[in-house]
Amino acid sequence: MLKFSKIQEIIPEKEISLLKNISNMGHEDIIYCTDTETNLKAIIAVHSTKLGPGLGGCRMWNYESNLAALNDVLRLSRGMTFKASITGLNLGGGKAVIIGDSSKDKTEKMMESFGEFVESLKGKYITAEDVGMTTSDMEMIKRKTNHVVGTPKSMGGSGDPSVVTAYGVYMGMKGSANFLWNNDNLKGKKILIQGIGNVGKNLIQYLQKEDAIIYINDINNEKIEEIKKQYNVSELNDIDMFKEKIDIYSPCALGATLNNNTIPKLTCSIVAGAANNQLEQEGVHDIMLKNRNILYAPDFLINAGGIINVYAELEGYDKKEIIRKTENIFNTT
Repeated sequence: MLKFSKIQEIIPEKEISLLKNISNMGHEDIIYCTDTETNLKAIIAVHSTKLGPGLGGCRMWNYESNLAALNDVLRLSRGMTFKASITGLNLGGGKAVIIGDSSKDKTEKMMESFGEFVESLKGKYITAEDVGMTTSDMEMIKRKTNHVVGTPKSMGGSGDPSVVTAYGVYMGMKGSANFLWNNDNLKGKKILIQGIGNVGKNLIQYLQKEDAIIYINDINNEKIEEIKKQYNVSELNDIDMFKEKIDIYSPCALGATLNNNTIPKLTCSIVAGAANNQLEQEGVHDIMLKNRNILYAPDFLINAGGIINVYAELEGYDKKEIIRKTENIFNTT
């Protein structure tokens, strides 16, 4: 359970009531990590260790408030519990967030300091790469703790997990298509990928091989132009993405894109993407999708390729087994 005495310094008293509701998620431990020398401000949340150590990536993001960061890490860590369980891995759920701009605030000393906090949990939490973090960062963190996966291949790690994550989303997308249309062939299907980071970019490659009609949307215009030069894709801006009739919407950026504002505008038949916590509010927005006859592939199922990839480091299985486990996402979906 959440220990409120630990976080009084970051959360105003008037917001404690909100945290009590959040604490109903059932977390085992939440640690606020601060180091004034390196400007580190981070939160580690361990949701469950019933099936094994809580494994989950560390995300660095410039959150609008400490409460937003806390809410994010709590939801993400619980999602990792679901993800490991439904994928059949001997892991629990954990997650970490570092509060700051990864493009300018991150330093080697900060990464090492974060590694020391991970080490203090004595294996209860295993960290990995997430948004705003890289395999190089994992290398720095590993200087202070062995409870880290996703390190560079040169260090014996599994490297960048985004390729396998994208393959799992692709498998989940095909599984959803097979469920809804009795055919997993995506040729000619109009698919919108929102967020073209490493996972979205790799997903494009898989979909192009099937001759899908691919649309992209991203807040980074430079990235859009780069992708348009490399692949046969079309851009949809924030307005047009709700006007174009598409078959599959694939949110691959941050969460909460399925909400009161967007769901009534969706023109798709399937939602299948890599982003975590796509539903802004569980028990509300999933029902809204159902009432609109939109099939929703649970994010914690189809984006599990990344955790499968880094789990290989702990269990010592090879690339062939990683692919087999990831392809099984199709069957589970």
